[in-house]
Amino acid sequence: MAKVGLFYGSTTGKTEAAAEAIQDALGGEDVVALHEIVDADQSDFANYDCVIIACPTWDIGGLQADWEGFYEDDLDSIDFSGKKVAYFATGDQVGYADNFQDAMGILEEKISSLGGTTVGHWPTDGYEHSASKAEKNGTFVGLALDEDNQSELTDERIESWTTQLKSEFAL
Repeated sequence: MAKVGLFYGSTTGKTEAAAEAIQDALGGEDVVALHEIVDADQSDFANYDCVIIACPTWDIGGLQADWEGFYEDDLDSIDFSGKKVAYFATGDQVGYADNFQDAMGILEEKISSLGGTTVGHWPTDGYEHSASKAEKNGTFVGLALDEDNQSELTDERIESWTTQLKSEFAL
């Protein structure tokens, strides 16, 4: 069984494509199992000590629709104690500068309150935004991707972040 569970929601396909690239960079499906959150249930999380959460910010600072339903109906019943949890998200830092990557911050705050230990922090250098719920202590709580304005940096960012995760997840 895979060592890492990657749970994602994707409306336009950008987050799904990034999830697949991260899966490949971490060693493929033998290491990372992809779970589309619309098809997942609470028991799926119990299979992993290392989890990656992926959710784009939707509308004005909200969760993607599939994650919104899971957040409201299922997330509180999951015990994340002892789990290392990494986050990544896609967003638009120019068009939504006041809430860039908010969904990632909303999920990280909730999962931390349920016992999850956040790993995979990412620097805010190189981004142009004015506010983000995903920014804590001068870094993002996870990998921030912007396919709308900085798609040329995505591959490099994924490579660097997954190298970091390999160490933090002890892969």
